[in-house]
Amino acid sequence: MESINIETVEKNYNNVQVLFLKSHFFIIQLFTRLWNSFLKKFIHIIFIILVLGTLSYFSVFFLPSIENMALNLKSFIVSQKTTDTQYTDALPLISETEKNINKLRKQLLDKAPKTSYIVVNTYKNHFYLYKNGTLIRDGLCSTGSYIKLEGNGDQKWIFKTPRGEFKIRCKTLYPVWKKPDWAFVEEGLPIPSKNHSSRFEYGTLGDYALSLGDGYLIHGTLYQRFLGMPVTHGCVRLGDEDLKQVFMNLINGSKVFIF
Repeated sequence: MESINIETVEKNYNNVQVLFLKSHFFIIQLFTRLWNSFLKKFIHIIFIILVLGTLSYFSVFFLPSIENMALNLKSFIVSQKTTDTQYTDALPLISETEKNINKLRKQLLDKAPKTSYIVVNTYKNHFYLYKNGTLIRDGLCSTGSYIKLEGNGDQKWIFKTPRGEFKIRCKTLYPVWKKPDWAFVEEGLPIPSKNHSSRFEYGTLGDYALSLGDGYLIHGTLYQRFLGMPVTHGCVRLGDEDLKQVFMNLINGSKVFIF
């Protein structure tokens, strides 16, 4: 039986172990290279998919909007060119219209009263006091309520302020109101004789009154909180200070325009 050389065996074992380690390292290195190559390709593929998906999303959702914006911009530019052309063509007409407006304004000023006058707007319940063509005061007023009242028989009233051109017929300081028939019907009272003492009421009309005729007055009121509202029986009510200015600036014959 041959003897075993221990040194030879150890040397061969070491050689085998080194070879095994080298093989194992080679395999690991090869696997790492293959994995890196695969990972790079996988990342590239994912990136390409994301890019294609983004482009597809953009084309579906944003491209139509951009196209619409472009079309709208084009339409706007065309319309602006058309508008500019129309404006240029309309310049002579605009110039002629301005001349006509200035002419009518001059005619209106020529026809306006040279003295003081008052304008009453029944829609807005607002008055405007003019002197020498200049507005010197304006404020709230109250005009007809358009309420309908029925009495006995054929007695009917509609409380509206007449519209048109009027003039001051007379001015009264500390006026006394002679109550008409409708005032008693409205209160559910019997109608007295024409000159009965119950018809005369002091302080109701304020300190001043200006007659327009047919029983219509410009006067004051005890209910100034209602100024600016259509609550009267046809007369024009003003606040205390406004009424004083109107009374002082208007004279008998002054024009009153109500619309």
